[in-house]
Amino acid sequence: MKPLPQDLQGVLFDLDGTLLDSAPDLYDALVALCAEQGAPVPAYEPVREVVSRGSRALIGVGFPALDQAGVLALVPRYLELYQDVMSRQTRAFDGVEALLALIEAQGLRWGIVTNKPGFLTDEIVRQIGWAGRACAVVSGDTLPVKKPDPAPVLLACERAGLDPARCLFVGDDRRDVLAGAAAGCCTVAAAWGYLDGGDPHAWNADLVLDAPSELTVLLQRGAVAA
Repeated sequence: MKPLPQDLQGVLFDLDGTLLDSAPDLYDALVALCAEQGAPVPAYEPVREVVSRGSRALIGVGFPALDQAGVLALVPRYLELYQDVMSRQTRAFDGVEALLALIEAQGLRWGIVTNKPGFLTDEIVRQIGWAGRACAVVSGDTLPVKKPDPAPVLLACERAGLDPARCLFVGDDRRDVLAGAAAGCCTVAAAWGYLDGGDPHAWNADLVLDAPSELTVLLQRGAVAA
């Protein structure tokens, strides 16, 4: 075991695939888009896998013959369809609510850094009931750059009053680990998430955990696995 960052102040999280299992609603929006366009519906699993890469990647799975311009042309409609269904099936992963409750009970702060557009992020965070709890929410269009650039993580730290060196950054994609590490945070790869087909053990994260409950236990103990 090794200690958590000295005098840990808080934890920042990616959203989709880390805190929230949003893939079912994202998939349903793609199904609706395929129906409108007269395209065959892709299988669920390939769509789930790329959720962390955003709407363009999702549309690319559903419309593999489209070039980049064609995919971009469908993004606005896809986001409209997703906004209509975004909270029907989306739920926090098992163990997330207990983890957030422990963070708050310990007097720590937590926030969200996502590449999801702000109008969608703000709405789903409100619907899930976290709007008054998260100390910072930084979305994909808050700044001109997104993860893996560290700037969104640093902005979340600034807004939440966190020293990056005393903060964990938790995410289910390699870009989360890259952004957190570049910002100076202790990085946690969320192996329970979507992973974009990657191996979280190959991302050079400080920790790889299989479930939110594992982080809960480590915070209770004040230590993390070496």
